[in-house]
This record gives sequence, structure tokens and C-alpha cells, in this order.
Amino acid sequence: MSGDNERFNDALQRLDALHEADPRIEQVDGRAMPHELLYAQRMSAWLERVAPEAPETLRLAIRAQHLQRWTIPRDDYPRDRPGYLTWRRDLGRRQAEQAAAVLQDAGYDEQDCEQVARWIRKEGLRRDPHTQALEDTACLVFLEYYLSDFAKEHDEDKLIRIVQKTWKKMSPRGHELAMTIALPDAEKRLIEKALA
Repeated sequence: MSGDNERFNDALQRLDALHEADPRIEQVDGRAMPHELLYAQRMSAWLERVAPEAPETLRLAIRAQHLQRWTIPRDDYPRDRPGYLTWRRDLGRRQAEQAAAVLQDAGYDEQDCEQVARWIRKEGLRRDPHTQALEDTACLVFLEYYLSDFAKEHDEDKLIRIVQKTWKKMSPRGHELAMTIALPDAEKRLIEKALA
């Protein structure tokens, strides 16, 4: 793995300390973990499959993708599509600014900090391979770990639309990796319907 250096490890620890402040706790293998720390670890693990040669700045962007997401609740915005999109935009901007500040404090230069911020804001999707790697990673984490929870909360038509939108954001490599995820039968059938 690239990035085995003091600056990278310092930045990673700073990001994880912010994730650990998440008041939402999940039980995983008998251990209580802050929700966003668990999400960040899952993102890092999937990136190893999506882009094993990723530069350390992309590894840090991946780790920071949901940085303190709980501090801007979805319920603070209208419960419609424009409200959702505004929430996502505001989250991306705030998370990008926070991540850049953390990296700067850890000793990264302005260019690296701004690059990480652009990836977190998802700028250059489809054109920038690193932005696409971040998007693929986020989609794969969603499909493997969070689709089942969504399936409990939404009707099939909405779930099919969610899967279709997720699939559309991914690269062909992301699609290949998605087909390797061991999902429950209900979610497998849902994906088959969405892609039919």
C-alpha cells in the first residue's frame, strides 16, 4: 500500500478521530463502532479492489468522503428531490473543506489539499479516473452494506430507481466488481430487475 509514511498516517488518524465523534453506533462482529468510522473503513477496503495503486491523496479522499456527515442532517432540508440535491451539494462542499483543512494540518501542500477536495466534491466524474474511483467505491459500499437497509424502507419501484441511478454512476470496472458482491436473494433479484 502506498502512503506508509508519517504524514499519511497522521492525516488518517486525524480523519478517523473526526469519524469517531459520530454519535450513531453500529454493532459489527460484537463490537460497537461509530457509524461513519465503519463507513470510512469500508470505503478504504473497497478502494483496495477498485484501484489498488491509488495515490495516498485518493486514499485520504476516500477516507474523508462522509466526513462528519451527521452534522448536516437530511431532515434540515425539504423532503423532495431539490432538497435532497441541495443537501448532497452542501455536504460535499463542507466535507471537502474539512478534509482539505485536515490534510493541510498534517503537512500536505495546497495542491494536494485542493485535489482531495475536488475528488470529494465529485468534480470531473467520468473524466477524472480518481473521481470515478471514488464514485465506484461509494457505490460498491452502498450495494454491499446499505442496500438491504434501504430495501426495508422503500417500495420496490423506488428501490429499482435507486439501483438504476447507482449503476449509472459506475464505470464498467465498478459494474464488474458489483457482480462479485454476495447479496441476499431479494437484493440480487432487485438488481436483476433494475438492470433488465
